[in-house]
Amino acid sequence: MSADTTTSDDGPVPALRERAVACADRLRTADRVLLASHIDADGLTSAAIAAAALERAEIPFETVFAKQLDEREVARIAATDYETVLFTDFGSGQLDVIAPYAAEGAFTPVVADHHQPADLPDGVDEPAHHLNPLLFGLDGASELSGAGASYVLSRALEPPEGDNRDLAGLAVVGAVGDMQGTDGGLSGANQVIVEEGVAAGVVEEATDLLVYGRQTRPLPKFLEYATDVRIPGITNDANGAIEFLSDLDLDLKEGGEWRRWVDLTMAERKTVVSGLLQRAIASGVPADRIDALVGTTYTLTDEEPGTELRDVSEFSTLLNATARYERADVGLAVCLGDREGALDRARTLLRNHRRNLSEGLQWVQNEGTTVEDNVQWFDAGSRIRETIVGIVAGMAVGAAGVRGDIPILAFAEKSEEEIKVSGRGSHALVRQGLDLSAVMREASRAVGRDGGVDNVAAGATIPTGTREAFVAEADRLVGEQLD
Repeated sequence: MSADTTTSDDGPVPALRERAVACADRLRTADRVLLASHIDADGLTSAAIAAAALERAEIPFETVFAKQLDEREVARIAATDYETVLFTDFGSGQLDVIAPYAAEGAFTPVVADHHQPADLPDGVDEPAHHLNPLLFGLDGASELSGAGASYVLSRALEPPEGDNRDLAGLAVVGAVGDMQGTDGGLSGANQVIVEEGVAAGVVEEATDLLVYGRQTRPLPKFLEYATDVRIPGITNDANGAIEFLSDLDLDLKEGGEWRRWVDLTMAERKTVVSGLLQRAIASGVPADRIDALVGTTYTLTDEEPGTELRDVSEFSTLLNATARYERADVGLAVCLGDREGALDRARTLLRNHRRNLSEGLQWVQNEGTTVEDNVQWFDAGSRIRETIVGIVAGMAVGAAGVRGDIPILAFAEKSEEEIKVSGRGSHALVRQGLDLSAVMREASRAVGRDGGVDNVAAGATIPTGTREAFVAEADRLVGEQLD
């Protein structure tokens, strides 16, 4: 931990408290606020936390979402009659665009973000109300997400008799959705937010099997799709998963239907885990990967058991499904408590999302990747939706025929004039020096654009016809970082 993050009267992150209070004070003086947020799981939870805090503080607001906060989008925001704009989960990386509008008096920005701040034009001052962990010695890629920054702001925005600690659960969903968790769970300021959620009775932290679908998937599918740690004869093997479970001498069916992980007793879970570990060892799975089978998990205790909302990983995936199909409004409604119409719509989007991801992954495995010296890449054209090509790339790393020891670049058609490129690495590569945000930023600038998000996952939009130049520059930059 690189800064003091002990919970106290100074909020969950004392290092950020003074700036958070200043931001909150500015929001309180506003007649009304335009809340602008990114659309992924971290962005949606950031917006939901901010929306809940603004409503509780009785500050009128309107919410808008953007897939990308570029010059055009900022100009559109500036053209509204809102004098105060709260940016969540983006804004820092676009300060070079936002600050000139602020200097001209178009609006006063309040930014709660965790991404790398952009360099400002000469003669333009940084906005005063900028809440970002990177400004205070915390790592925005691993210690505090956008939802975490929004949560810190919400705690400063509490009315004297209020308490926004119940919003910690959404901040945990955002952090996990932003891939800030490791086998050991969340860390830094994120962990302090977990502790506040536990104290508020909305989060449960436990050591459990680190496999997606603990709440919702029948056991055979639960193990078959457990691709983070691949176990031969079980992973991606429907019959093998059923055979493995049938050999455990456990009653794993109820009413003729397979039970789910959440339905098992602790003793039953231990038996399954023991069997998995034995199979992994016998199959030659490396020790460090076997260790990754078990780790820290987070449960939202107010949500109904057996639903996607109970487990933070499944919740974040549900939110991503709404965002990738231009229905951020549905994701926000779910975050704010709509458990009827919005949740039904989100589940429909999730089913569609899973089908598209499965088809996309199958296409990548069939086609393979082109391997350069330091990166690998594939160009899906219009075969994979540009809003999910980055997720497919992350799923593909380490899958059959795709290397897991180098970053992957994924290209997809955005329009006739533009190509979306997404990069995915791993926390192991980051520890070796990989910073995909810098790679994307510099490689896209080499072809006349800009990009970059986090050091483990980043994206950019580049002109059609510049793919080869982009790959060459990215390959060179990754080589320098990992040298």
